[in-house]
Amino acid sequence: MSAIALLERYYAAFNAGDRPAMLACLTDDVAHDINQGERQTGKAAFTAFLAHMDRCYAEQLSDITLMAHTDGTRAAAEFTVHGQYLATDEGLPEATGQRYVLPAGAFFTLRDGLICRISVYYNLPEWTRQVSL
Repeated sequence: MSAIALLERYYAAFNAGDRPAMLACLTDDVAHDINQGERQTGKAAFTAFLAHMDRCYAEQLSDITLMAHTDGTRAAAEFTVHGQYLATDEGLPEATGQRYVLPAGAFFTLRDGLICRISVYYNLPEWTRQVSL
């Protein structure tokens, strides 16, 4: 499977809320660099992260643009996040169902047809501004 096809599958699963299909795109030792946070390693940590995100946020991605290196080892995505803040996340403003829209991006390392690193970036001060209005 090409890098682009893998990311298309990953993001289709994200938007469908199909967490098992997302996890099927990852290596067992996946490294996940959380925006403004620490690196977590492994599918178990990523599964816990997804559960936390699903509790606090409802998100859909649009305008997804995918890019990949010709050797298939690196890829990137740019997209727009359309979300709703459902439950207060530790250290962040109180959640009252606020909606937000913001650009984001992700970088990937691929190995053996799977994602072995995900680094996601978005503008946290802009997100905070939107949910604090």
